[in-house]
Amino acid sequence: MDNTRPVAMQPRQTSGFSSFLRWFSIIIILILGLFFWWKYFYTYSDGYRTGLVQKLSHKGNLFKTYEGELVLSSIASTSSVTLASEKFYFSVSNDSIATLLQSYEGRQAKLHYEQKNGKLFWRGESEYLVDGVEPALIIK
Repeated sequence: MDNTRPVAMQPRQTSGFSSFLRWFSIIIILILGLFFWWKYFYTYSDGYRTGLVQKLSHKGNLFKTYEGELVLSSIASTSSVTLASEKFYFSVSNDSIATLLQSYEGRQAKLHYEQKNGKLFWRGESEYLVDGVEPALIIK
């Protein structure tokens, strides 16, 4: 008779370097993921800008996005002509907001925006993403 018994399976011993390499890789992946989230999805600031919607275009090679310009006027003359102005460049990713903005071209509008730390090519060319629009109150 053969008295061979199966050998009990012992857990495999991992070396210290292999364990270190595994934990180091996990930590690096977590740090890179956190950095990616902070750079492209964290909202750095948000607020409102009011001005004249000068341009809104739908452009892009692979991913079409809406890009716009808002003229911010700081000084106006007595004949409602802007003397000093600055342009605010923004992107719009929502089609319904873009359609609403197109109706405000050439008119005053109040835009709500979020500023991200970085740009993603499918989200637009600007760090400023407009997510709301309403008519501006004009005080004369």
